[in-house]
Amino acid sequence: MTEFTLLAATEGEDVNPLIPATYDIVWSIVCVAIIAFLFFKYVTPRLNKVLDERTDKIEGGLKRAEAAQEEAQQTLQQYQQQLADARLEAAKIREDARTQGQQILAQMRADAQAESDRIIAAGHTQLEAQRQQILTELRSELGRTAVDLAEKIIGQSVTDEAKQAASIERFLDEIDKSDAGIGVGR
Repeated sequence: MTEFTLLAATEGEDVNPLIPATYDIVWSIVCVAIIAFLFFKYVTPRLNKVLDERTDKIEGGLKRAEAAQEEAQQTLQQYQQQLADARLEAAKIREDARTQGQQILAQMRADAQAESDRIIAAGHTQLEAQRQQILTELRSELGRTAVDLAEKIIGQSVTDEAKQAASIERFLDEIDKSDAGIGVGR
């Protein structure tokens, strides 16, 4: 009777199509458990292995990138240090060149001043020599003129050279005294 009641109860009741039968639930749970076991036994370790490899690659790439960044930073610092050293060296070279230029300029000025002094001294010497020559020529000319004038005034020839030289010297001394007396210098 129990079977008959169960069949009658099932036939008389409305079956809900959304609720599965008990044996379907049990077999579904067994299948899910087997699939879950197989998934955790085989798939999850492989997935974890792939993920670990990928993580290692990413971390390795980051480490390499950090190392490359650090190397680039060191290279930049070396470059900046070399650039600063080069700038200091260039400044030193410019300063040395400026100093040498000033020394050369001072030497050239000194040489030019010495040459100018030499030229001026040579000019003074030449002027003095010309002055002496002119004075000598002027004295001899003045002497001849004085003798000619004396001959015209006296009316006779003054040809004695000793008398002529003495007269010329006396006349020139008088001129020198008169020049010195009025402040006219040679």
